[in-house]
Amino acid sequence: MKPRDNLIYSAVGLAALLLALVAFNYLASGAAVRLDLTQGKLYTLSEGTRRILRALDAPVKLKLYISQGEHAMPVPLRSFAQRVEDLAREFKSVAGANLVIEKYNPKPDSDEEDAAQLDGIEPQQLMSGEQFYLGLAVSRLERKQSVPALNPARERLLEYDLARAIARVGSAERPVIGLMSALPVLGEKFNPFTRQSSEPWVLANELKRDFDVRPVNMTAAAIDKDINVLLVIHPRDIAEATEYALDQFVLRGGRLVVFVDPYAYFDQQPGPMPGMGGGGTSSNLPKLFKAWGVTMDPGKVIADAVFASGGGQRYTPTVLTLNRTAFNRDDIVTSQIESLLYAFGGAFEAKPAAGLQVVELVKSSPNSMRVDNVVAAVSGDAATKGFKPEGKSLALALRLQGRFKTAFAEGQPKSEAPPAAKGTAPKPAAPEPQLRESAKDNAVVLVADVDMLNDGAAVDVQELFGRRIVVPSNGNLAFAQSLVEQLAAGDELISLRSRAAAFRPLSVVREMEAQAQQEYFGKIQALEAELQKTTEKMQALQKARGPAAKGAQILTAEEQAELENFRKKVVVARKELKDLRKNLRQDSESLVFWTKVANIALVPVLVALAGIGVALLRRRRQAAAA
Repeated sequence: MKPRDNLIYSAVGLAALLLALVAFNYLASGAAVRLDLTQGKLYTLSEGTRRILRALDAPVKLKLYISQGEHAMPVPLRSFAQRVEDLAREFKSVAGANLVIEKYNPKPDSDEEDAAQLDGIEPQQLMSGEQFYLGLAVSRLERKQSVPALNPARERLLEYDLARAIARVGSAERPVIGLMSALPVLGEKFNPFTRQSSEPWVLANELKRDFDVRPVNMTAAAIDKDINVLLVIHPRDIAEATEYALDQFVLRGGRLVVFVDPYAYFDQQPGPMPGMGGGGTSSNLPKLFKAWGVTMDPGKVIADAVFASGGGQRYTPTVLTLNRTAFNRDDIVTSQIESLLYAFGGAFEAKPAAGLQVVELVKSSPNSMRVDNVVAAVSGDAATKGFKPEGKSLALALRLQGRFKTAFAEGQPKSEAPPAAKGTAPKPAAPEPQLRESAKDNAVVLVADVDMLNDGAAVDVQELFGRRIVVPSNGNLAFAQSLVEQLAAGDELISLRSRAAAFRPLSVVREMEAQAQQEYFGKIQALEAELQKTTEKMQALQKARGPAAKGAQILTAEEQAELENFRKKVVVARKELKDLRKNLRQDSESLVFWTKVANIALVPVLVALAGIGVALLRRRRQAAAA
């Protein structure tokens, strides 16, 4: 009877457990309890998003256009579409009645398809030629923002894109940004030096599409109150009074984006003789940088062996082609940037002042160093001679956040305005009271390169059937636009983080490659030094033989021995370089292989071992009980 009783007890226990689980699920479904156990908090809204949603004072409509059906879209996109719906529900849980979600299935030739096209949703095409829709539109009254085609590649920015669209439809006016530059970014009708006019940069035209762009003079003593974001490009020879205006602008809550440069290639200074260039100009904000705890040497540009451009005699380590390893992938601005052309730019060192924090947006590799401006444009073998990496990454672009303090503790500098004409009595405007500290947290972005914004570095302009076609050649303009857009959107979107990604790069492999590359350059330099020593010895031996030996072609035994010794060293050095590359490749491939094995097989092995352990433990207990 005992085995039968055990069977009955087990059946009753399982039934009771099943009923308990059903009851728990029923009760839990009615409770608004969410628990995000992912490492990157993939399903938790940022506080900035929550503030945007809580601030809604009228209903905002969110339309999801998602093609339904088993064969409507590829399987990976179906799972991504489900994540989009999940995120929309998270938004709804915070906004409540002020966010209305409508879901549409735009079948071919249906009213839903017409509505999708009216809302700017773009059809995407399958390999079979059939079309499907995956996009969203946000509207409030007459204002509308749309994401024409949602893409898994931008999943990290999904929360940001949706929050930005909701924030934009919530405001009736376009943000006002100021543009201050010593360069003709907005174009000029006539330049007395070049005696010709120039078109606005593509960057300026792109900014005008989304913002009300207002020019600000380089000699401005104050910034207009209605300007919320100021973009400063190459403040060459900036006056102290203008620096004071920027200082007060930041302290009153204005957002500042500054592009400086130690060697502006596209702003050549006049040379000593006609037809000869004097090299690129430099720009800096000495007073403000010092107060913020930031330094940038205006006489040095960054050279990087990892991100260098060209090859052979065109190898130029000061023209950097930066890839995703150089960008802060956790920041909204740089999370989706794939490449930047960073030409003859500088580097920052930051020891932020009290109350400020630094966020690096773009950085060099550890195999980089700062070189003098006079050799900025040197390429080929001459560029690698004397290359000694500093062994650390250097900040190329950064964001300062926190409470700023004035850089003019002694007060407003005296104006350098010209004296008034005789017989006139100028009426000086009443000076604004000086601000000593910002009332709340603010943000300033600094970038140590100006050339990256010029059309020559950022876009390819083509003429096609009489039309001017502009094609971005890298992510330079997208980077600048994202900086301005984020600061113009307010504190909420500045604080918004980039979501974690499922892909996690093998940072250890990158560090191994950087270390091996440093050793590689060290061996090349040692070989060059040995060559120099051998050449000097050969010259000394020939000098000792006298003037008659200068035209001799036959080497002495001592010279032959010295030359043979050098050849042996060359063979040994080449073998060591070859072994270094071979070992690096083997070590990196081995690390990648075992990482994949651990990721794929570790969990099943652990579960199997745990099961075996539990089985052995039960058997031991049964044996002890018997």
